[in-house]
Amino acid sequence: MTTATDPAHADPYGVLETVWRMESARIVAGVARVVRDVGLAEELAQDALVAAMEQWPREGVPDNPGAWLAATARRRAIDAIRREQTLARKTELLDEPGTAPAADVAVGDGAAAVGDDLLALLFATCHPSVARESRVALTLRLFGGLTTDEIAHAFLVPSPTVGQRISRAKKRLAAVGPEALAVPTGEELAARLGAVLEVVYLVFNEGYAATTGVDWTRPALCVEAMRLGRVLAALQPGEPEVHGLVALMELQASRLRARVGPSGEPVLLGDQDRARWDRVLLQRGLAALARAEAGSGDARGRYTLQAAIAACHARARSTETTDWAAIAALYAELAVLTPSPVVELNRAVAVSRSEGPEAGLAVLEPLRTDPTLAGYHLLPAVRADMLSALGRTDEAVAELDRALGLVRTVAERELLERRRATLLGV
Repeated sequence: MTTATDPAHADPYGVLETVWRMESARIVAGVARVVRDVGLAEELAQDALVAAMEQWPREGVPDNPGAWLAATARRRAIDAIRREQTLARKTELLDEPGTAPAADVAVGDGAAAVGDDLLALLFATCHPSVARESRVALTLRLFGGLTTDEIAHAFLVPSPTVGQRISRAKKRLAAVGPEALAVPTGEELAARLGAVLEVVYLVFNEGYAATTGVDWTRPALCVEAMRLGRVLAALQPGEPEVHGLVALMELQASRLRARVGPSGEPVLLGDQDRARWDRVLLQRGLAALARAEAGSGDARGRYTLQAAIAACHARARSTETTDWAAIAALYAELAVLTPSPVVELNRAVAVSRSEGPEAGLAVLEPLRTDPTLAGYHLLPAVRADMLSALGRTDEAVAELDRALGLVRTVAERELLERRRATLLGV
């Protein structure tokens, strides 16, 4: 039996915040499997969170806080089902004779189809009835633990817009009914796979480079996204883009230890100690990339192309010996496949490295008037680097000031402030 620890030895709110951030998606997924309703599952998980906020300060933190939250949410789910069944039976008595009795609410078998509650929930949120923008917002809310404000900042849209998208996604899934949580098979699974891959990578990205908060990285999210990617690879071994996504995540995750300094400060790629890169993840990522490229032929997909870019960094001994021309060419190929101002921003960096900062600034110039990047702090930050390399210090400082007015994470703010101080010689 779980016993409570001495409250004096554990901050209940601190523990709850940490556990909720790590376990909320799994809790919602487990409840969704029971109630077959994503919106209701999230509400019941939130009820468990409120119960913990009330009980843990008074009774102490349980030995296994995550299990406590999951069990509490599941009990509330069962209670909700029983109330619904009782109401259905009472309503049945009022119906005309011959009306068929209400069927019991069945536990979903979606998880059984893939062997994973979280993956089953992921396929549900990517139901074709849900628009792309809505499913992305809902997935980041459920799996990434992001608030509507954080998602809004990540996608450069107003917060009310994100709230509306999440609400629409839940309503669409509720309208579809319990079958929305059934994992598709065959051609339907293949048709939905692209959407699933997209949201898995979005969750990974939030772990690799957090959009808000104190920490620059959230490794637990990266680990969970990679786990889901590997399950998908086992589920669809003949799909090159699944292997491409796994390769991309593993190659990027191999740098996680080197991306953060002793005090939690960000360490940029050029300053990283490459001896700290995870060699096992590097080798796994390169092997997954080889599988993806072997299956792609000349038609490499977006994740395979991005993994190839990451592989260029992985194979280089230093920033100086990196094949930046190859990276620029890969970004150009990616821009044709998936046009995006962010892809162009990354291509500008590679061009600056391979052809010089003036060439990089030329690629950046059209992006300065792109409305989708108006609130994106990396655009002025990247431009500041190029201006600084040209000795245009005053302009570089002005760009860093603009970036500081847009940045949301504490770690990145401190990094930009250090860069600004260095430029000013203070």
